Amino acid sequence: MRAIDLYSGIGGWSLGLRLAGVEVVASYEWWQPAIDTHNGNHGGTLAPVDIRKLALADLPLDIDLVVGSPPCTEFSYANRGGSGDIVEGLKDLVKFLEVVDHLKPRWWALENVPRVADVLERGLRDPKHVLYRFRHLAPHIEVVDFSEFGAPQARRRCIAGNIPLDLIRAFQPKLGKPTLGGVVSALASKGVVTDPVWGVAISANQLTEMEAEAPLNGEELRMNREAKAYHPVYNNMAFPDPMDEPARTVTATCTRVSRESIVIADPRVAGSFRRLTIRERGCLQGFPITYQFYGRSFAEKAKMIGNAIPPTFTHLLALAAQGVPPNAFKGLDHAGRRLGLPANPAPVTLPDREGRTYPEKRSFRAAVPGLRFKSGMRFELSNAFEDQLPGWRMRFFFGSSKDVREVVFDGAIWDEFKDTPVGATLGTLSGAFRAAAAELGRTDAERLQRVWTHRAEGLAPFEVVDLLGDLAEKVHARLLADCGALIEADAERYVVVVAEEAAGGGKLPNKGKLERYALRILSGFLVADWFNGLSWHDEARAAA
Repeated sequence: MRAIDLYSGIGGWSLGLRLAGVEVVASYEWWQPAIDTHNGNHGGTLAPVDIRKLALADLPLDIDLVVGSPPCTEFSYANRGGSGDIVEGLKDLVKFLEVVDHLKPRWWALENVPRVADVLERGLRDPKHVLYRFRHLAPHIEVVDFSEFGAPQARRRCIAGNIPLDLIRAFQPKLGKPTLGGVVSALASKGVVTDPVWGVAISANQLTEMEAEAPLNGEELRMNREAKAYHPVYNNMAFPDPMDEPARTVTATCTRVSRESIVIADPRVAGSFRRLTIRERGCLQGFPITYQFYGRSFAEKAKMIGNAIPPTFTHLLALAAQGVPPNAFKGLDHAGRRLGLPANPAPVTLPDREGRTYPEKRSFRAAVPGLRFKSGMRFELSNAFEDQLPGWRMRFFFGSSKDVREVVFDGAIWDEFKDTPVGATLGTLSGAFRAAAAELGRTDAERLQRVWTHRAEGLAPFEVVDLLGDLAEKVHARLLADCGALIEADAERYVVVVAEEAAGGGKLPNKGKLERYALRILSGFLVADWFNGLSWHDEARAAA
């Protein structure tokens, strides 16, 4: 069987096809580091090609299979929250389908992010859409999880084409369920390292890309935990990542403090945590331990791996296209016997280092523990600059992602409650508020910013966040003890009134949640109003 590979990247399609005995007669790619990796592993001489300008007449003939992964950037929700340029992204989908329509292969398959499934389905049935002219191709469109096809990674992607996925699923009983922990432990072996997916074995001193970056420092660890386990808007993730199941999606871009980073407990150092090595990322993406990544930096290698398609899936697709019966499939480890190391190892690239210093106006924004209610409703501590001086404020947000509302705290709330049972309760907590103020007295607004940018030592912003959360918890507990059910109804009414004023009329978003958490929200109101009114904020400005 003869195939061509469009938008071939580092060779995820080509590797899987070739291990299945398919002849890949041509591959096309534009990004030089990916081309270097493709050539280095497949012995080719590919050169950069602008696939959009590829002349159909220049394509090879007698092609049985067309595969490819057009760029997903404009369709990905990770790109500006899904606000990519869809029209731009469609140009590559159109080009891929033009090639299929021109060559008329027996089989074809396109891979992309899940959102493309909807783009294709809508376009092929809308007479005004640019994709409508390809409706006669009648592709089967489905979103699959590559962890069900041999990859040690839960990666959901759209597969469109005319190869019945049922044929591919028929191989699943012989695939097993590789896990993140299985990959990490296999690659840490001494002496001989055996690929947990493909079964190929090499000596440990031949295993490349195992340079581990420094463990996350305390600040990075906190930021990672907050972004994953306590994100105020998105679903919670486990932290650290569980080792007894497939990894989360390996992404093309991530930093030491990003929500997307896979973070594991470092088995070498008790109590420490780290991100993955390049080899661990590649193995999770389904590339064998013999595969080399010819990038010029850690970030470049991570990008090329995160953009790739797992060759575990492409191998099974190639078997299905050739009509291999399920009972003839002997497993990925049988195919892996054909693997070997390429002549030249990839260059060693050191991993990212922890940040030493940051811009003087480095931004800070963190939800306060105990005062985060999901769906975007939360109390935050954040910084802002006025006349070049930092200001720190506690704020309350509610509403939808497209209609965010904010309550401003300026001291008025304490005045409203001073002659009420709530005011009396606050009086019994005066010692707690004085202790919190004394703790804040260890620093000032300007020094707190300098600590955040690693230009000074002392009380850090996350410590202030925890201080505010602890204080709000004390207020909430005392209100419950002193006032009980008598105040809960009043709290519901008060919180709703304040939110309605912030919303400026109209339908109040998240009213049910505001009422459900009213007493805890009121506790946050009181702490935020107290904190924002402290003279602590003005001392650095007065000195300036």
